[in-house]
Amino acid sequence: MLDSLLSLGGLVLLRDSVEWEGRSLLKALVKKSALCGEQVHILGCEVSEEEFREGFDSDINNRLVYHDFFRDPLNWSKTEEALPGGPLGALRAICKRTDPGPVTIALDSLSWLLLHLPCTTLCQALHAVSHQDSCPGDSSPVGKVSVLGLLHEELHGPGPVGALSSLAQTEVTLGGTKGQASAHILCRRPRQRPTDQVDPTTHLTFNLHLSKKEREARDSLILPFQFSSEKQQALLRPRPGQATSHIFYEPDAYDDLDQEDPDDDLDI
Repeated sequence: MLDSLLSLGGLVLLRDSVEWEGRSLLKALVKKSALCGEQVHILGCEVSEEEFREGFDSDINNRLVYHDFFRDPLNWSKTEEALPGGPLGALRAICKRTDPGPVTIALDSLSWLLLHLPCTTLCQALHAVSHQDSCPGDSSPVGKVSVLGLLHEELHGPGPVGALSSLAQTEVTLGGTKGQASAHILCRRPRQRPTDQVDPTTHLTFNLHLSKKEREARDSLILPFQFSSEKQQALLRPRPGQATSHIFYEPDAYDDLDQEDPDDDLDI
């Protein structure tokens, strides 16, 4: 089961509760990644480093890179050991690594981060780390990234839980009945994105573009409703030998030729 959880990469969301704790599963996944030779970074915010490392042998502990945010989360002591930017600064530093090998990042826990950071800020950072093959501005290839996030579901509303769920590649919900623990696993297939640009005009039966000769022919064409100055003069100027006509008009008794009141015949 542990192999299947880590095989897809991306965000692995571990949802536990007060009755069914998930830190044991988180530590089991960390141990599995370390035994596979992956780089393993721990962002410890909820328990001390000694408590988290408890149960690992010396070989496993030597492979873990522990970032301690439990002892002094706000860096009140102003020590040089504190990473700039807090937990998100540590995530960005891991993202900018130069080693192209696979890496596993364990967040203990997402609930602690949600209590100290805006949900949108945390989701953007998780997306940048777990959903990209390379970091912005870094041309070197980066291996598979797995982010293990422990979430105490009962501490949060449906909004933050739903936002983290939408980012997760794999969700593990811990539960059980009558003292027997169980895990409901939901795996989402990665979305397939087209890699090649397809020209939609490839198979058309007509051309959407004109060649140079076709453009010159189009520009030189005079449409029948467009009158050039030469054509206007030709139509207005009488030709030699062309018959002319005149209009003769004789006003009758009912014609009103009064220019001062042309509407006199309307009886207004």
